Amino acid sequence: MIVYFFFNSRMFSLALRLKISLKQTFMKTRLLILFAFLIFSYHSFSQLNFGIKAGANITKIDGKAFKDEFQYGYHLGGFAEIGLGGKLSIQPEVLFNQYQTRVDSSFKNIYKDALNFSDNRDIKLNYLSIPVVLNYKLGNVLSLQAGPQFGILMDQDKKLLENGREAFDNGDFSLLGGAQLKISKLRVTGRYFVGLNNINDIDDQNEWKNQGFQLSLGFAL
Repeated sequence: MIVYFFFNSRMFSLALRLKISLKQTFMKTRLLILFAFLIFSYHSFSQLNFGIKAGANITKIDGKAFKDEFQYGYHLGGFAEIGLGGKLSIQPEVLFNQYQTRVDSSFKNIYKDALNFSDNRDIKLNYLSIPVVLNYKLGNVLSLQAGPQFGILMDQDKKLLENGREAFDNGDFSLLGGAQLKISKLRVTGRYFVGLNNINDIDDQNEWKNQGFQLSLGFAL
């Protein structure tokens, strides 16, 4: 009986070590494949640059119960420039975006479970945003930009409704367009974006959509 228990325990221990070893090998293999893919991508494109950027957001929520005025927020993150040859390049980015808006007095009348608050209450929405824009060069300095932006809501004002309910949807999809000045390693960008999906997570009666401007200063590394 003791020998049987010892044998089973040893076999279980060996199986566990084998499982951990295989998992570590699998993880290392995936990292090597990813590293090889990045190296291949680097040599495949005619140009590949990375950089950092930061700037101001001037935004509002277009919808019932929100003031029709723009508020200030900010964004910061990084970008890549992938040359496609000729006048075209792709610019994917990863940004932390803070949007700010303001509710009006009709909010607590439309949504009965809203808390009592000042008519000028500011609402902040923090997104992890991934814009992917196509650049079209109009010369050595100026480029036009257009593309989609995907956003994941990381944090929202949960004091807007009773019992800490969430008022805003967790995802945002926008289209953006603008222009960028390329001065040596500096990047000066101005964009306008408009949300396409309804971010109202309370009901389906009223649509809320993000929109606004982004002004950025970037630096290619």
